[in-house]
Amino acid sequence: MKRMIIMLLGVGVLFGGVFGFKAFVGGKIDEFFDNMPAPVATITATEVREDAWVERLEAVGSFSAVQGTTLTTEVGGIVREIRFDSGSSVEAGEELLVLDSETDQARLRSLEAAERLARVELERTQRLVAQRNLPEADLPRRQSEADQAAAAVAEQRARIRQKTLRAPFSGELGIREVSLGEYLAPGQAVVSLQTRDPIHLDFTLSERHVARIENGQTITVRVDSEGRDLDGRILAIAPAVRESTRSFAVQAEIANPDGVIKPGMFGRVRIETGEPRTVRVVPQSAIRFNPYGNIVFVLAENDSGDLLVSQRFVQTGTRRGDLVEVVQGLEPGERIATSGLLKLRNQARVKVNDEPSLQPPADADPRPDNT
Repeated sequence: MKRMIIMLLGVGVLFGGVFGFKAFVGGKIDEFFDNMPAPVATITATEVREDAWVERLEAVGSFSAVQGTTLTTEVGGIVREIRFDSGSSVEAGEELLVLDSETDQARLRSLEAAERLARVELERTQRLVAQRNLPEADLPRRQSEADQAAAAVAEQRARIRQKTLRAPFSGELGIREVSLGEYLAPGQAVVSLQTRDPIHLDFTLSERHVARIENGQTITVRVDSEGRDLDGRILAIAPAVRESTRSFAVQAEIANPDGVIKPGMFGRVRIETGEPRTVRVVPQSAIRFNPYGNIVFVLAENDSGDLLVSQRFVQTGTRRGDLVEVVQGLEPGERIATSGLLKLRNQARVKVNDEPSLQPPADADPRPDNT
């Protein structure tokens, strides 16, 4: 029994020593990491600067032809002639397509003969009435017959004209959709016709901007596919606001002399309103956006000459391109971190990398290369 007690005491001392040693080592490790200096974070930085911004409305719109339609014929028939090429430019009134009209021409000749006969009968009746050889009551009937014959001729000529499709306005044709010898039904598409200079741009704005928009106002349109800006003017403003979206439609006219802008393309609209105002701006990459508040990291040197960052809440305003307006929380000239924000904490030591190729974009009107 005594021996067993001694054994148990020995085991207890052994395990106590093991656990005590582990606790001692763990404490030393924790102490080492607690006192280990934090690594210096490498960041990029910039100064808060002032800029003059004009109030700007922005929207995305779609281009549409000032005049555009799909050409069709009013009557059916066999296609006998096609007088245009796909994609060609045409003038108003130019003949584009002719349907077979042989039967109609024969009918016209018959009606013209009937008209001539009716005119002869009318003239004969007029002479006889003048000579008092016929009662004057016969004259209205002959006049009516002559008028009906003339109307039938005019109707047939109009029907024959309908067999020839003409361009209703000058513009550019699309792709032909019919072939020679094909039977063309009334209303069947032949080819599209669009005008492209000038061209319309249709877009919508929120109802809160109604008072800032007026006819004739100048706009700028960025066409990403062409990599350039176009100037235009507001042509029409919808008189009512759409209840479903609380927005109103606007139509602008854009000069398109080279015809590179096509209906259906989109453009980014900018409308400048009001007078320029001075704003404090920073790159958007300098803001850590959070639900509980937006944060920047301000750079400053301590007494030892180390560069430290301090966390600061800011109030942001309008965003424009790569920049964002800071309404409250920063002063012009203060230096802030613009990249590497995720690895920063309050009072962290940092090192600034001024390599130009590493600097975040900071352009109020960025224009990427058109690829």
